[in-house]
Amino acid sequence: MLYFTLASKAYARNLQYRGAHMVHNLASASFGFMYACLWIGLGQDHSLGEYGTQGMVSYIAFNQAALWVTTFLTNGLGIPLSVRTGHISLDLMRPVHLFSHLMAREWGQIAYQFVYKSIPIYVLYYFVFQLHFPGSLTDVVCAAAALAGAAYLSICMNFLIGASALWTTESSWLYWGNYAMSNLLAGFFIPLEWLPDWLERIAWLSPYPYLLYVPTRLYLGYGGGSLLWGTLLWCVLMTLVCLMATALLRQKVEVQGG
Repeated sequence: MLYFTLASKAYARNLQYRGAHMVHNLASASFGFMYACLWIGLGQDHSLGEYGTQGMVSYIAFNQAALWVTTFLTNGLGIPLSVRTGHISLDLMRPVHLFSHLMAREWGQIAYQFVYKSIPIYVLYYFVFQLHFPGSLTDVVCAAAALAGAAYLSICMNFLIGASALWTTESSWLYWGNYAMSNLLAGFFIPLEWLPDWLERIAWLSPYPYLLYVPTRLYLGYGGGSLLWGTLLWCVLMTLVCLMATALLRQKVEVQGG
């Protein structure tokens, strides 16, 4: 009940700005529109592999909508700001684990962005580009599971970025570095199989393909549900790393005076 309350409060807080966010969606959708138009132009002279022109348009549309669930999360889950204000000491004294506390709050943010950003953007693309839904319910379920796993992985990454604020005076470079690596290795604009072989191998050694590429492939009906095992494995590994980081974080914090 506590975690649901934290998530619902985060969701309700964002409702005050949904009008501005809906306008912001137009700017976000315009970037995806430009990317899709580039692939439409390339598709006139190239087959674009197994995707085809319409497949690549669907690929870009799903990726652009999914960004609000898997990429555009709170910087460091708010930990850097808490460190600067000293509020981190209160967070650590709460009778709830820091990681689960911040994760629950971020799930509320993700739920809001899915409803008010991802869905409207994808609906807009559906009518503009005449997109087709997945061919089977299995593809939808697998894609939804992969998308939920991707959101969790992104939460873990941002938690680790936030935790680093106790060891450095400036952690925003990690956030933007992670964003850049996500664009490159998550298959945001170019499918991973079209990258140079050495870069594709590096990508699969990281959790980045499971942020966008795997959910998109499953949504388009490629790859099969076996890709979810990779998502599950990385979720387990990242959870362990976050728990260890929290233990180190508790040892690092020192509150003087009071």
